[in-house]
Amino acid sequence: MLVKWIRCTVVDRRGFERGQRKWAGLLGEPGFRGQGGGWSRGRPGVAHVFAFWESRAFYDSFMARSHDRLASSQAGTFKDQHATLFDHRFDVKTGFEPRFTETDLVRVAHCRVREERAEHFALMQEKVWNPAMAGSPGMVRGLFGEAPGHEFLVLSMWQSAAEHGKYRAERVERLALRAQIEADVVALTGDIVQLEPTWTV
Repeated sequence: MLVKWIRCTVVDRRGFERGQRKWAGLLGEPGFRGQGGGWSRGRPGVAHVFAFWESRAFYDSFMARSHDRLASSQAGTFKDQHATLFDHRFDVKTGFEPRFTETDLVRVAHCRVREERAEHFALMQEKVWNPAMAGSPGMVRGLFGEAPGHEFLVLSMWQSAAEHGKYRAERVERLALRAQIEADVVALTGDIVQLEPTWTV
C-alpha cells in the first residue's frame, strides 16, 4: 500500500474546506483505498491530508488523469505544500485499514534516519514502539512507512487527545532511551491532527 502525506498552510479556510469536500470524487478511482485529514492542533492554519492507494501504479495513473481536475477547486487557498509518498512496511497494532472512523486524532511522526542505522530504527519500531502503542487503550490503528532517502513515517490513530496524552506522559521518554533513538535519528518532526469528518473519503 502507498501512503501520501500532504501538509500545507491554509490562507483561505472556507475555500479550502469547500475544495476539500470535492475530493469525494476519488471514490471509484481504481486502486484508491481511502483519504482523511484535519487541522494541526499545534500550528494554526496548517492542514494535513493522508491518502491511501493500493500501489504506486494506481496512484501514478490517477495523477496523470484525474488529479488536476479535483485539485483545481482548491487553487489559491493554501501555500507551502509538501507531499511525500511512503510505502507501507508494517502495521502498528494489527490489521491496519485506511479508515478514519472511531478516531478523533492522528499522530504523525516523520523521521530522517542515518543510513547505517535505518534497519536498526525499523527493528526498534517493531520491537519497542509498536508493542507500547498497541498496548495503549486509546490507540485504534496505525502504520509504519518508508520513503527513499531513509525517511520514515509513523502514523497512529487515536480515539481522543486525552488517550494520546496519557500514552505520551507515561511512556515516551523511557521508550526513546530503550530504542536508542538519538543514535538513529537525524531529524524528527511531528504533529497532532484533529480530524475533520467532512474530509474523509
